[in-house]
Amino acid sequence: MSHTGHRVLPVHIRWMIRRDMSEVLDIERSSFEFPWGEDDFIRCLRQRNCIGMVAEHEDRVIGFMIYELHKTRLHILNFSVDADCKRMAVGSQMIRKLISKLSPERRNRILLEVRETNLDAQMFFKQTGFQAISVLRDYYDDTVEDAYLMQYQFTQPVEAEVGYNRIARLAG
Repeated sequence: MSHTGHRVLPVHIRWMIRRDMSEVLDIERSSFEFPWGEDDFIRCLRQRNCIGMVAEHEDRVIGFMIYELHKTRLHILNFSVDADCKRMAVGSQMIRKLISKLSPERRNRILLEVRETNLDAQMFFKQTGFQAISVLRDYYDDTVEDAYLMQYQFTQPVEAEVGYNRIARLAG
């Protein structure tokens, strides 16, 4: 059980491969009113800085994320969990995997856009440490809907800061 009382479904997070595409497309179609098609995924994943990962449980893909690598940030382009596996910490495990790729020296934040009508996603990302930092007016091609630009900012673990401050005082 998680701290919220929901069941935690342990997942294996790995690179997305071609064979995953039909399961990813099923999740995509059932999750979004304006889903990406297979061509959208392939076009994106062919770019050098674009990465696809899946969350797998018992040899079944139950979540995925597509993100871009930039010099100072990661940018989530697409993120979803199978409807039958929501509220089982699958998305949280995927976000933790992304956060583990951050560092103060290089990529120190994660950005993403969330539709103003997608309250579940807004709440999920807020609970995982993201903050809305701006409103993107009329952001989408398919509707006149706005988006919230949300950001997760890397912070040093407290133990590291304490150790660093002690060393700085000793050195100073």
